[in-house]
Amino acid sequence: MTFDLYRDAHGIPHLRAGDVLALARAQGRVTARDRAWQLEVERHRVRGTTAAFLGREALPWDRFARRARLEDTARRCHTALEERDPETAAWVRAYVEGVNEGLAAGARRAPEFARTGLAPGRWEPWTPFGVWLGTHILFAGFPAKLWREEVVRHLGPEAVGLFAADGPGTAGSNGWLVTGARTATGQAVIAGDPHRFIEEPGVYQQIRLACPEFDVLGLAVPGVPGIAHFAHTGTVAWAITNAMADYQDLYRERLRRTPDGVEALDPDGTWRPAPAHTETIEVAGAEGRPEEVEVIETARGPVVIGSPPPHGTTPAAGPEAAPRTPLALRHPPRVTGDLGFGALLPLLRARRVADVDRAFDRWAEPVNVVLAADTEGGTLHRVAGRVPVRAAANRVRPVPAWEPGHEWTGWHETPYGDLDGGLAVMANQRGPAAPLGTEFAPPHRADRIRALLGGRPRWRAADMPEVHTDTHLASAAPLLDHLAALDGLAPAPAALRERLLRWDRRMAADSADAAAYAAVRGALVRRLAAEPAFAVLADPPAYPEVFQPWLALLPRVGLALEHLLTAPDLYGIDRPALVRAALEETAVTLGEGVTWGDTHRLAPWRALPPEAPGEAPQEPGLSGDHDCVLSTSSVPGLTDLASRASAARYVWDLARREDSRWIVPFGACGVPGDPHHRDQLPLWLTGGLAPVVTDWTLLTEEDVDHEDVDHE
Repeated sequence: MTFDLYRDAHGIPHLRAGDVLALARAQGRVTARDRAWQLEVERHRVRGTTAAFLGREALPWDRFARRARLEDTARRCHTALEERDPETAAWVRAYVEGVNEGLAAGARRAPEFARTGLAPGRWEPWTPFGVWLGTHILFAGFPAKLWREEVVRHLGPEAVGLFAADGPGTAGSNGWLVTGARTATGQAVIAGDPHRFIEEPGVYQQIRLACPEFDVLGLAVPGVPGIAHFAHTGTVAWAITNAMADYQDLYRERLRRTPDGVEALDPDGTWRPAPAHTETIEVAGAEGRPEEVEVIETARGPVVIGSPPPHGTTPAAGPEAAPRTPLALRHPPRVTGDLGFGALLPLLRARRVADVDRAFDRWAEPVNVVLAADTEGGTLHRVAGRVPVRAAANRVRPVPAWEPGHEWTGWHETPYGDLDGGLAVMANQRGPAAPLGTEFAPPHRADRIRALLGGRPRWRAADMPEVHTDTHLASAAPLLDHLAALDGLAPAPAALRERLLRWDRRMAADSADAAAYAAVRGALVRRLAAEPAFAVLADPPAYPEVFQPWLALLPRVGLALEHLLTAPDLYGIDRPALVRAALEETAVTLGEGVTWGDTHRLAPWRALPPEAPGEAPQEPGLSGDHDCVLSTSSVPGLTDLASRASAARYVWDLARREDSRWIVPFGACGVPGDPHHRDQLPLWLTGGLAPVVTDWTLLTEEDVDHEDVDHE
């Protein structure tokens, strides 16, 4: 295999090869060299084998992965791609060959392998499909239907809207397109940032892929070939955000055991066999006893929650049995055998927005809103992905599998959006995808981005960090309005109230007023969650642990605070009294000189936590908040720590690609101690962006050590 590897000052790989297959192989090999630990964790996640080296804490995910049949779905999707698109299947296989060539060398660099005793395994042609599936299976937030089920069961259907928000497990993004009519160069600029749980190493990999057919740079998903979400080919660029569409269903199943196995009751009233088998999950550690998990699949899909009652027992039915009823998950890749990988090569080969548009016709999941622009003035604003046509009830909560009317009957046409005044803004709000979803993010981020972009007649790529880093918190208004209405306060609470009413509503890390607002907010959230009216939601049903973040009352109250404070009536709850009590509490407990960044600190997820607390780096304080354009999400009432934020930021300049910019939270390399492991963090914290280098002569060529490769 022949390829050239160059790196810029931040260690970002720029790859050049003689053809598409050699380039894919090079991408796999270099990714394995830089991200071996991350790749192996992802490979084990899709197989449900992470507890074998991470211990019992990894069991909840492994149970889910086995029951959801993630590996089997990945295999199905790979087999189907081989049949309908052999060129793309060969390209994915070349990437896998590169990963296998580079894994051993990458593992020798990564200390996590020695610490866990894990030896790098072998990637299969279907493994990238599994990585994509494992990354996005919870992306659409189907567990929110479990929460809505509880809300409806205890408070009634009218209460669902009170808690409507993008839930704690979903991922969002900002994205905006400024056409040439609004830029200094006369060419479009696309910018934004995906919001995901911050992981170390990061979920996105800056990379450039060049061969005679194309020269593309962007943000790749480690473990998956090509560049899917955010890229610039030189003549066309694109970006995505989560469309917040609903395309996964949960079915309440009636299952029974028979001498021959398990049966499920279908909508026609017939009991039919539901294939079932038992798998064993190995567990590392002193208490690492293997655990067995029963895997069952009905005609709807894999049963991810619950199991059949013992033989001879009548299955529970009716609303009162909902928490005990087995639930099956139905989602497009399991039904169609298609993860949308057929879009990846056409995207790399795209030259104009029409090419991007055709490529995204082949997209499957996750369902995204796409923005694209090209150097000829073309623009694109559309939804991409597969959303099934079915009954409205399917979108809201689990539905009975044994009743007719909940089947999938086709696929929705994906909507297109318009540009308004030379702008398109997407921030998970209701927009083109509105007909396809149930819950969307509040409009604050989108409204603020549009207002900022309207604030000057002409924009340059270099100006975009002004938008990325905006910390104005529009969602603070309802609480501040309640504070303004209070009277008869003691001196200390009165002084705190006046201070907050003068606050500029910016969640800056160095702001003591922002910290004071967050403290009052947290105290109010705790009081609301403790109200007897919500007590029925305080103890969620015993669903598997992996779903608990969607079912916890305190985070739900925190995310829905704006709705709870503005609803005409809230079950007779005396909201002014709770606001008063929260203000009085904070006036006593708020530390002198405490700033928002003192408590609102970055809290990245690591598959392998440090052995001792002192080994973890002291993570920095952050500006921003959940509803700011600079979205750094904490859990009001529980913790100010931010586990979700910008997993990358980008600016694609269609006038001069070399004027584009990008950044990730940590660095290009996943190896602790490497110079490029965390070297982008200081720039990321300040809202800065690293330059995109396109001139090969300005890059540093790295020797490709052919001897440091594992051959079959």
